[in-house]
Amino acid sequence: MAKKFQPLDLRRVKTYSLLDRQSKVKADDFAGTWQKGASLRAFLNSLPDILAGRDLRKVITAITAAFADGRTIIFGMGAHVIKVGLNPVIIDLMERGVITSVAMNGAGIIHDAELAMVGRTSEDVAAALSDGSFGMARETCTFLARAIKTVKGNQTGLGRAVGQAIIDDQLPMMDQSILAAGVRLDIPVTVHVAIGTDIIHMHPGFDPQKTGAASHRDFRQFASIVATLEKGVYLNVGSAVILPEIFLKAVTLVRNLGYPLDAFTTVNLDFIKHYRPQTNVISRPTANSGQGIAIVGHHEILLPLIAAGVIEQME
Repeated sequence: MAKKFQPLDLRRVKTYSLLDRQSKVKADDFAGTWQKGASLRAFLNSLPDILAGRDLRKVITAITAAFADGRTIIFGMGAHVIKVGLNPVIIDLMERGVITSVAMNGAGIIHDAELAMVGRTSEDVAAALSDGSFGMARETCTFLARAIKTVKGNQTGLGRAVGQAIIDDQLPMMDQSILAAGVRLDIPVTVHVAIGTDIIHMHPGFDPQKTGAASHRDFRQFASIVATLEKGVYLNVGSAVILPEIFLKAVTLVRNLGYPLDAFTTVNLDFIKHYRPQTNVISRPTANSGQGIAIVGHHEILLPLIAAGVIEQME
């Protein structure tokens, strides 16, 4: 026999006063309205103190506070950051002394060098893949192969070698190069290569031994910078796999060697929340103390906004 069900009697429902309830959204946290001709600082202050609006201000405040206190600020980046036109923003923060060091993946040296050579980069992969011409730009691979050959034993990192080659060759657009800016300003730019991921790895002039040795030296230099990250900021911008893995290994290495690394801020900026940045940058390294902040959005909007906010607070 089928069971018989009767509607619940709602007259016995227990209630409480709205005044006694803890609410996550308050009118005091709402956005302010815009006044024509107002300043950037007024705009940032007008953002709602909720979710990404709150987090954006947290990132700006953390970077500004670390800079004011002379703490380390590491800018980790995927190559897409270059391809959306953000080199001038990063170089400006380097010149202002805000960024202590830059870390990039292997594709970073390709797009940065092409910008320095001809002022443009990023080929149409879909159009070039069918006939096998993808990644076969002669000048790019020849220049980088020659730069890598200048690596001397265990004395030169990959980022330094390519940056110095850009300056030595006086490439026409070298003012747009993050790598050249690193050499010019004596700011470490480390490069972390996964063999087989970059176009130069397909060319006969590529030297895997020197690349691997130079990239390993850059990892050790990167770890030495992470060792000074206490009360500083690490930003991972647009790297979904390589740099989150590099950062996690550097964190455990410096803690293994006894360096204090507890209270610091990590930031991840990307289009979506990927697993590795969320765990290896935001959650795991700051599990005991510090803070991890993730903001989803376009680099070409978020990074200039953050940079402008930092500069406004600095001044």
